[in-house]
Amino acid sequence: MKRGLFITFEGPDGSGKTTVSKAVTERLQKEGYKVQYTREPGGIGIAEQIRDVILDPANTAMDERTEALLYAASRRQHLVEKILPLLKDGITVISDRFIDSSLAYQGCGRQIGIDAVFAINQFAVQGHMPEKTVYLDVDAETGLERINKGREYLDRLDQESLEFHQRVFAGYKEVIRRYRDRMIIIDASRDKDEVIEDAYRAVKGLLDE
Repeated sequence: MKRGLFITFEGPDGSGKTTVSKAVTERLQKEGYKVQYTREPGGIGIAEQIRDVILDPANTAMDERTEALLYAASRRQHLVEKILPLLKDGITVISDRFIDSSLAYQGCGRQIGIDAVFAINQFAVQGHMPEKTVYLDVDAETGLERINKGREYLDRLDQESLEFHQRVFAGYKEVIRRYRDRMIIIDASRDKDEVIEDAYRAVKGLLDE
């Protein structure tokens, strides 16, 4: 059996990752492709519990390295319990966030350093990286404006300062520089339907190769 593809969607808060990745998955499923959506942190029971701890706005005392380790722990469980079995069964996994998020958010946003966060996550994922990553590109100011207008509930990271989100945006640019060969960059400042269409075409193209 042919192994499934591991495709991730990345981007700053407010880029539309969840909306776009779900829409792409649903459209491909309707067309008969073997694809499944999942998300990070979360995707399975244990990882969802870790997600609740990480994103709870009440957890203001959380140390930045504790946060990075919790993301890595959630990722490990998600990988071994859900992602790898699906890929082995020939199902393409579309994940809303993966390791690049930690590099951008904890590596740069929290200023731990990309290399330090990468090392933590390599212990967790043991070299399992996405084949391709769809990066939805939108600046920090636009992203924050969108989430402040569109979300009733803001989690702990949503509530961080503009300066934090600007560091995250810069972090993603560095991640793109390091892993350019697996990146598909889409301008996410445009109309939602245009972004979904471009992302759909990109992922469908990968599946049809």
